[in-house]
Amino acid sequence: MKISKRNRIALIFFVFFSCFTQPFFAERRIIELWDGVKGMKNAPSAMFMSKPENANGTAVVICPGGSYHHLGMYNEGHCTAKWFNSLGVTTFVLRYRVAEGGFHHPNQLQDVQRAVQLVRENAGSYGIDAHKVGAIGFSAGGHLVTMAGAFADTDNELEKLGIRTDVSLRPDFVVPVYPVVSMRDDIANRWSRRSLLGRDMSEERKEKFSMEKQIPPDMPPTYLVACRNDRVVMFENSVLLDRALTAQNVPHRFAVYDTGGHGFGMLNNTFMKKYHWNEDLELWLKETGFLPE
Repeated sequence: MKISKRNRIALIFFVFFSCFTQPFFAERRIIELWDGVKGMKNAPSAMFMSKPENANGTAVVICPGGSYHHLGMYNEGHCTAKWFNSLGVTTFVLRYRVAEGGFHHPNQLQDVQRAVQLVRENAGSYGIDAHKVGAIGFSAGGHLVTMAGAFADTDNELEKLGIRTDVSLRPDFVVPVYPVVSMRDDIANRWSRRSLLGRDMSEERKEKFSMEKQIPPDMPPTYLVACRNDRVVMFENSVLLDRALTAQNVPHRFAVYDTGGHGFGMLNNTFMKKYHWNEDLELWLKETGFLPE
């Protein structure tokens, strides 16, 4: 059964609000990314904002995974928002464009850069600190937030669209979780690569979007999460990213788990109950000053 665009948005809206159990929120809204931007009328990109009443000024853009083909909005998106909200963090779940809708690079990078821009430009009205805007992404979303951290200066997709801003498009911290990293033939997640790059699979493009080769010295502090037994995105992806971050002296932590596989997100599943990986992330955010002690 084909679901209409209107009904699809209504379903996402329902799941967005039903995922939260905290009774009091200062603000919730849906933010269309490209309203009023010339040439972007048909870009179905949005953020689902949730600001808790105990907001502490920190914000995070959440990028669900889905192989750049679709989006795992529930377990990796809205349930991640629920957890961050419980810490007083204002969240923006990003519905970025994917191959299922016929979109490839640079659409995804445009969306995440636009999200960071809008969050920072409206920091005052959202009640957040413009210098505490992070990004967390899962699987292909992990690749996307890594691009957001690495390409803010070299690939400013908003400037190419004629959009000017005085705010930085680089997140203040980045959390790639079981991320797609490399486009190398031997370790790439080929579905993600095909969905991102489309028909142009040139060696030049594979090189450019292999993030282990693109980490700059000013990459934001990074918290990297991966499991050795991941059968969807090879663990070697995260090993290469860790080495690249180390080589550039980027402050980071590599949280490695022997088991857990792929796709656990923020659900209260077996992996979460065993490792409580989000509690270690919370400690790191406090240690780095992005959350209050």
